[in-house]
Amino acid sequence: MAGGLALTACAQGTGTGGGEADDTDFDPEAELEGSISIMGFGVGDDVAETRFQAAQEELGEVEIELVEGDLDIQQFLSAVASGNPPDLIYANRDQIGTFASRGAIVPLDSCIEGEGIDTDVFREPALAQVTFNDSVYGIPEFNQVQVLMANQDLLDAAGVTVEDLNGSDWAAVESATDALVVGEGGGLQVIGFDSKLPEFLPLWSKINGADLLSEDGRTAQLDDPAVVEALEFAVGIYDRQGGFSAVKAYRDSADFFGGGNQFATGVLGAMPMEQWYVNVLNDVSPDAPMAFDSMRTKDGDPVAYASGSAWAVPAGTDTADIACRFARVMTQTETWMAAAQNRAETREAEGQLFTGLLTGNAEADEQIRDEFITGDAPEPWASAIEAVYESNDSTFSLPANPADAEFKAAWQDAVNRVLNGQAEPQAALEEAQEEAQTALDEAWEEWDAEQD
Repeated sequence: MAGGLALTACAQGTGTGGGEADDTDFDPEAELEGSISIMGFGVGDDVAETRFQAAQEELGEVEIELVEGDLDIQQFLSAVASGNPPDLIYANRDQIGTFASRGAIVPLDSCIEGEGIDTDVFREPALAQVTFNDSVYGIPEFNQVQVLMANQDLLDAAGVTVEDLNGSDWAAVESATDALVVGEGGGLQVIGFDSKLPEFLPLWSKINGADLLSEDGRTAQLDDPAVVEALEFAVGIYDRQGGFSAVKAYRDSADFFGGGNQFATGVLGAMPMEQWYVNVLNDVSPDAPMAFDSMRTKDGDPVAYASGSAWAVPAGTDTADIACRFARVMTQTETWMAAAQNRAETREAEGQLFTGLLTGNAEADEQIRDEFITGDAPEPWASAIEAVYESNDSTFSLPANPADAEFKAAWQDAVNRVLNGQAEPQAALEEAQEEAQTALDEAWEEWDAEQD
């Protein structure tokens, strides 16, 4: 990422030399013709296919070229710097701040106004992640949240409940982990609880009342005592079970996406996990003895760390009107409803349960749940659906900033140093704080200078 940014910083007149790109004058009345290229998106499932077809119909004779696979950041930034950008990108929302600050993507304010995109329907954390310098740079797509997943048979045998493990009482989580874990001769047979580090440090910190980054995106808070305490706790969960290496090795040996997954085979008590895994479990092991709950703050309120994708328009494209129309159609409520209907009907025809779709569009989420989620879903899947939607209504995200990648690398590297026994939590996070703040200061200084 740093190499890609350094490369584009040398370009002049392309919108990637640092600083905000000008808002493109999107014309909703423009004749849509020619072709567009989209980087980072593919039609790998029925939900994507249904929405893509809707966009194709809206764009008429416009030819759409897809550069599939995850967005290649360096390839994208190089394309912008060379003056030959794609017309639209499908990016992670936590990349938008850096792209915007470098002038690699354009503000979408006139796109939103011209296409009549109602930003009020988007979830606030999702919209905040794509808003930089008070301008919206991305149109939110899918939403990902965490829910607590557990093996009910193991809970019953250990005399604990799913509520003991939802994070609201850390002493209860520790006791339940001790009761659930099974090991013999130094080898694990059952993982009691997986706290899912390094990726879920923001979640455990939020549960403990702390954010990793200030609301304005300028100040790292990685050495906040509450963050240190959260890391100590989450690492301590692994230490109670023989250490992270032992847990990870045993966890990675499971058939995660198959019928021999860790819950179906009874080798994992519980873990927080993104909601899409509910569908995996329902498909490959529908009879597994599952239990679900939202993750919760110490006050007992549901909470989830939201991530997801967004559409953004690169600087320098001459087909911004088409790109804007495509992004609008892909994320509007009507299109999501068509995709949900197709998915629900397909699942029903296959004798399977539709557990919902989570998007950045709260209006679409509510309508999908009301129209397509059955009110008589069997347990434990009814509880899963309830936990998913409760979590989706209780999300937070990290603010957009011009050093997204460097900031994330700083805290994840710190967690990994602790997990690997190379540092203690306090020292690791103090080092990460210095690294992250330096990256933020340099990026914001460059940004502020460009505005002057």
